[in-house]
Amino acid sequence: MHNTVSGERRKRIAALCVLLALAGFAVAGPTGLLAWSESAATLEQREAEIAQLTEKRDALRNRVMLLDPEAADPDLASELVRKQLGVIHEDEVVITIEDE
Repeated sequence: MHNTVSGERRKRIAALCVLLALAGFAVAGPTGLLAWSESAATLEQREAEIAQLTEKRDALRNRVMLLDPEAADPDLASELVRKQLGVIHEDEVVITIEDE
């Protein structure tokens, strides 16, 4: 009878150890609660980076459209030529006027 109690007690202790290990992984494991909050912060950072890069891409896309060889924007072309040739002065200000 002593052997049976001891064997049952070992099973309970083993089951408790397994449960504690699972709980530990649920909190501190690679996909646990601590990693989840870190992943959420990284996600926010990446979303901000994507928004910034999207804005930059859109600005570059607009500039490419303005420099289309078949229909280049005369003001932008003039600005670039003056800048490349060094005939634009540092005290000059370029003012763009939108067509209505």
